[in-house]
Parts: sequence; C-alpha cells; structure tokens
Amino acid sequence: MHKRPPIRVLKRRALDELQGKLKGRVIAPDHPDYEAARKIWNGFADRYPALVVRCLSAEDVAHTIRFARDQELQIAVRGGGHSSPGFSTIDDGLVIDLSLMKDIQVDAQRQTARVSPGVKLGEFLRAVKPFGLTTSVGTASDTGIAGLTLGGGFGYLTGKYGLACDNVLSYSLVTADGNVVHASAEENPDLYWGLRGGGGNFGVVTLFEFQLHPVQPLLGGVLIHSMTDAREVLRFYRDFFEGAPDELTIYAGLITGPEGQPQIVVQPCYTGDLQQGERILEPLRKFGPPVADLIQPTTLLEMVTQYDPGMPAGLNYFDKGCTLSQLSDAAIEVTIEAAWSKTSPLCAITIQPMNGAAARVPLEATAYPVRSMHYMPVILGVWKEGPAEPHLEWVQKTYRAYKPYAVNETYANLISVEQQNSGEILYGSNYARLQAVKRRYDPDNVFRMNANIQP
Repeated sequence: MHKRPPIRVLKRRALDELQGKLKGRVIAPDHPDYEAARKIWNGFADRYPALVVRCLSAEDVAHTIRFARDQELQIAVRGGGHSSPGFSTIDDGLVIDLSLMKDIQVDAQRQTARVSPGVKLGEFLRAVKPFGLTTSVGTASDTGIAGLTLGGGFGYLTGKYGLACDNVLSYSLVTADGNVVHASAEENPDLYWGLRGGGGNFGVVTLFEFQLHPVQPLLGGVLIHSMTDAREVLRFYRDFFEGAPDELTIYAGLITGPEGQPQIVVQPCYTGDLQQGERILEPLRKFGPPVADLIQPTTLLEMVTQYDPGMPAGLNYFDKGCTLSQLSDAAIEVTIEAAWSKTSPLCAITIQPMNGAAARVPLEATAYPVRSMHYMPVILGVWKEGPAEPHLEWVQKTYRAYKPYAVNETYANLISVEQQNSGEILYGSNYARLQAVKRRYDPDNVFRMNANIQP
C-alpha cells in the first residue's frame, strides 16, 4: 500500500446535490463503504480517489461527468476493475464506477446481445449459454467485458470470430459534455471505428451490442511440460501454429506449478468438430511427450475460469506486453531466460497469438493497430508482499530484451502506466485518424486514464 495522499474535501452541499440527481450512490472518503469502493483487482494500484460514484444508468454517468468537470476532478472509469495499470482508479480524482450496471439482454432470433459495462466475462458466458450462443471474449472470467472490448479483446475464439471489438454492432456512450451518443456502422461511423480498439478515449460506454455465434464444441485444456524442455516445446509450438486453421488458437505459458516446479504449458482451444480437432491436435499432444495431457471436450466458460484461482483480486500485479511479428529463436531465448530469473513463483510469461479471422481484418477497418498474424508475450509480475522493485525490474528488463524483435504497435490493454501517453507509438498508422475522432468527442482530453490519444 502506498501512503494515503492528500485528498480534497468536497463540499457536502455539492455532494448532496449530485446524490439527489442519481439512481446510484455517491461514496466520499468518510463513507463506511469507501475502503471497499476504492479498491480494484490489482492491489498494486492502491489509490485514494476523492469520490467514487456507483452509477446505475447512462443518466447517472452524464450527471457525474458534468459534476467532475464543474469540480475540476480528473476522471477514471471502472467497468470490471481489472485494469492492470490501474486506469480504473485514481488519486484525488473521481471514479465513475459502472460495476453495478450488469444488464444482459439476449435476442436469440437476431443472435445479438445488449450488454451493460459492469458485466464480467464469466457473467456474460453464463447468460448466453442457455441460448446456445457466444461471442469472442477474453481468457479470465473476472475480466470486465467493457475494458477488454474497448482495447480490442483477445481470447480463445479470436482465430474463428476475430477480436471482441470485431463483434460489436453498436455502442451507446456518454461523451465529455454529458450527451448520450450512439455509434454503429451507420450512425457516427467515425466514432464506431475509433471505439473498436481505441480504448476509453472518447467517452463512457454504457451499452455494447454484440454479434453472437452458435456455440460449437470445444476441445481444449492444457499440455504440461518440464521447464527443461522449454526451448524445444516453444519451437515446436511456433512451427505447429504457423499452419493452424482458424478454429484453433493456442496459448503458451511459462509458470510455476502447484508444487513449486517450473513448467511450460501449452493451451490449445479448438472450436468445431471434435473428431477433426483430435486429428489436428494429435502431433501437438504427442510432442515431448508432455508430463500431463489435460485436453478434453470442454466449454468456453470452463476455459476462461480455469486460471481464476491463480489470479485472485488483491495481489500485486505489474504487467507489460509487446508484439512480435514472429516468434524467432532469439525471442524464444529471451522468454526462457526470463522464466528462469523470475522474482516470484507467481510471476509468469504467457504467449498470446493473433491468427485467423482477427488477422485478416484490414488494418484501416478498425482502430486496432496490428492486423497480421503475430505473437504477444505478456510479462506478468505478480507478488504477495514485500518491496515492489525487484519484480518491476524483472518485468522491465524482460520487456527491454524483447524490444529488438518487437514492433512499436501493440495491444493497449497490455501497457503499463509509463506508456500511458505513448498513443502515437502504440496506435501507429491509425493514430492520426484517432486524433480526429478524439478532437470531435473529447477535445479537452477529459478521458485520459487509458492508452491516451492526445487531441
């Protein structure tokens, strides 16, 4: 925990006036729920806002934005509260907390879902399951669907159905002036383009409309190998995945096993005919062979909940990711060296690929900055207690080691705090167009707790 900073005391009359306009709740530092309200998933992002407003509607959000601007309070927006950099909280500012906005409306005939921004991935998957439908979402059930989708949204179905943002049909959001705006391919198409990968730069999204897809059988799970075989396993993984069909996405991870042993895990997810999936995965399952083969017929919900126990709320997290156009032998050496030098058993490196449908979307079609097959190493610094510095340095050192093999553009959801104002680098050739959208909808840069686009 960092030292509690000075927090301005807002006038009670102003707070009472705001509360009188809201369906939700105003939580100031003297409120009994303040301690719980200020905390997010990442214990390292330990901040003290001047005010938390738990909104229940778009109107609540609009009133809160106007209040924050009148009081000259910087704004942070919280959906699921799973932001590793801690962009969903702020010292001495105002948190617009959307976590209680959890409405999910499924239209089975149209195969669409209207989803509020407080919904988490596990909640979403449970809601659509009875309809036999789903869409492309992330990899951890506690992740908020809003932040994931606004940044792009990688997951196990990326190869088959694209990124989460590729499956959004429309958005409703409240802009910096407190107005409600709708965005789709037909209505405000410039804003629709920017919201698909441009993060929370343009306003507070209060409703997402997703395209859903019929659920297909999944074949997935984990292959566990000894860390001593990591070099051979990663090379085989790379070569095998280069020819993978859209139906197959494969993650890899260098972790510490439950008994303290270093491991490399390969995590395939195949969506489609199970017999065909068995044939396709057979070489991957035989290679090594693995210490354990835990692949079986499964569901997307089971896939996204399997690692939840290892990433609980309240631990200290410091993550960074980068984009590799190829998983070269040199990049594999960086990965292995970093895995052996981890500063905590909880630290890990995961490799997330983009392939298939997501990699065929034209670069100019959405704001997302990389639309070709690539790999994303994610360096996860995780620790329970003690000084942060060794873990931060391990992450930064590993990130620097990857840089010679990486491109500048990367996934905005995987940046760290010091990259917050690096939008021009992160978004690459899409940045100028994003700036134009920013100037139209947020010319004063009210929404800057993100991978920021400077108006």
